[in-house]
Amino acid sequence: MHPRLFGYLCMAAAMVTVGSTVVASKAIGAELAPFTATALRFAIALCAFVPLMMLTRTPWPRPSLGDGLLLLAQAGAGSVGYTVLLVTGTQLTTGADAGILLGTLPAVAALLIVILLRERPTPRLLLAIALATIGVLVVTMASPQAGGGVQRSLLGNLLILLAVVCESVFILLNKRLRQPLPPLALATTMTGLGLAVSIVPALLEQHPTLTTVPASAYEAVIYYALIPTVGGFWLWYAGTARAGAMEASAFTAIAPIAAVILSAVVLGESINPPQMVGLALVIVAVGIVATAQWRQPAVG
Repeated sequence: MHPRLFGYLCMAAAMVTVGSTVVASKAIGAELAPFTATALRFAIALCAFVPLMMLTRTPWPRPSLGDGLLLLAQAGAGSVGYTVLLVTGTQLTTGADAGILLGTLPAVAALLIVILLRERPTPRLLLAIALATIGVLVVTMASPQAGGGVQRSLLGNLLILLAVVCESVFILLNKRLRQPLPPLALATTMTGLGLAVSIVPALLEQHPTLTTVPASAYEAVIYYALIPTVGGFWLWYAGTARAGAMEASAFTAIAPIAAVILSAVVLGESINPPQMVGLALVIVAVGIVATAQWRQPAVG
């Protein structure tokens, strides 16, 4: 198989696992406190990553002080912050809405690059950001208000968008590493630091006795740890090693599609026309970002 085609397949599969985290998060958040669920996720994933590091004889990372601080910030934002906000947000909004909002990641990342790194935006990039914003507004205005009312749904959507911002910060910080790490070493490092960051808040949370939590919640945590975390991390890093940054950006459009489909199939949620319009606008925005020829930030 051609290396680039293999990379495309890896990235596509990785984004399907990302979309499935929306469904898993709804099952987890209904029974477990967010930091507790996050710490369990990383503890289980680390138990898989460490043997993989040993079996493949992958060198353990020895980052410099500067890179170490960047990795810690990445874990706090992209690993812990993203998971906690996603688990909490999916309890306040529908899985379909959460999946569509997840698809704004490329536009949000591009916007943060413009704001934080002072890159000059092109008209195409501005159009992508505008389309993604309109898509979010369409989804938010059309959100089903079952059970919690308008304010509950708006808060849930806001938390999902904050999760997207955290993931965008993760992407930006990764570009600043002076010494890139091998994919498996990077995934293991993120998992270990994620556990370290989340363990203390998890111990301080108010939660029911773990033995009273339904088995379905633990099954969802195990799935989140092994499939989107271990499998998803490896697939994404293996794919992006064989493709360009713009190509990788385009494949993120698969995540919201997978989330919407899985929300309908697994959670039994109905998808209304405004949600489909919002999804279409987000996908178009991703396509524009993926093909836009704007200058990348310098590394280091």
